[in-house]
Amino acid sequence: MSEMISAEKRYKKWIVAFSVAIPLLVAILFGVKIPNAEPLTFLPPIYATINGCTAVLLVAAFFSIKSGNMKIHQLLMKTCIGLSVAFLAMYVAYHMTSDSTPFGGTGWVRSVYFFILISHILLSIVIIPLVLITFVRGLFGDYKRHAKIARYTFPLWLYVAVSGVVVYLMISPYYVN
Repeated sequence: MSEMISAEKRYKKWIVAFSVAIPLLVAILFGVKIPNAEPLTFLPPIYATINGCTAVLLVAAFFSIKSGNMKIHQLLMKTCIGLSVAFLAMYVAYHMTSDSTPFGGTGWVRSVYFFILISHILLSIVIIPLVLITFVRGLFGDYKRHAKIARYTFPLWLYVAVSGVVVYLMISPYYVN
């Protein structure tokens, strides 16, 4: 047990560094426009699809571990992390080459959209250290502590993935090609 906690401590500085650096880097790059770049307007439906796939795979990973299939669970979780990295790269690339699309809805739909968008953004920041801690605990076999934090990580990550798709579906009618 102490070996597992020691391994987690070794990774703690990386978890903290990534948890701070990723949102800061995204915020900085969100404001950077590549001069004369071809707008990558084809990316939003792709990264929305990636969010949808992540949600489906998270649910599959949940059921695989509940049924005792650890190998499939591990594979699915690694795939979810890879999809999240791909999403982030495409999201940043899109915003570095394209203007942000304002939401055109009015009334209560506008309020719903902004509630979902803001909660999605805030939880996408919160989920970074949770995913990394959960992953490291599972990676090093600290399954009891892994399961303890995964009970929070799973629903939050699932919300972030699903709400990303919902945000895309709500704003997609306002994209200009």
